[in-house]
Amino acid sequence: MDVARLEKQLDIKFNNHDLIKQAFTHSSYVNEHRAETFSDNERLEFLGDAVLELGVSQYLYRNNPNMAEGEMTKLRASIVCEPSLNNFARDLQFGDYLLLGKGEEQTGGRTRPALLADAFEAFLGALYLDQGFDVSLQFLTNYVFPKISTGAFSHAMDYKTQLQEFVQQYRNATIEYNIVNENGPSHDREFVSQVLIKGKVSGKGIGRTKKEAEQRAAKQALDTFND
Repeated sequence: MDVARLEKQLDIKFNNHDLIKQAFTHSSYVNEHRAETFSDNERLEFLGDAVLELGVSQYLYRNNPNMAEGEMTKLRASIVCEPSLNNFARDLQFGDYLLLGKGEEQTGGRTRPALLADAFEAFLGALYLDQGFDVSLQFLTNYVFPKISTGAFSHAMDYKTQLQEFVQQYRNATIEYNIVNENGPSHDREFVSQVLIKGKVSGKGIGRTKKEAEQRAAKQALDTFND
């Protein structure tokens, strides 16, 4: 694998290149290269899973002071699940760096969600061993936390219901959602929603669906009220 390219892409310099190679080595590759001293990424994946859970937990705790324990648990689960990790890995083009056996390569291993999710966790485990938790946390700050803050996981949290309950409890006002703009071609649509409380715009959200845009608008309104 091209370690130098990955280091340049991520702006991270590994002290131990064997760790970063191991992070992208699938067991099928090891099985076909028994004469060489390769280790697969399963142990690093185990470690990276723990680093990820702690990093995300810390972020949610510090950035959502009014979120209950159950809500944080639900949101964290949606962030650290395989589909989300697969998306993170795809965004970082981790599939390009995987070391796969011939059979796994031929059957589309580089785009297999489970393999990409495992590689993401293994990379995080390797980074933790090589440079510690602070650097691992900075990696998450660069590539994971921004997606949380922009509402990529709003489907896991029903912000519209939370806003409705908040308004009924404290403000006794009606809520109205309006789609104020639609952009892009039909296969790649982007919707812009506003939420109005007492006729006043209280939040704005952008999403790939009307529902997602409304959820993000509701979240922005809640964030404003909680500031």
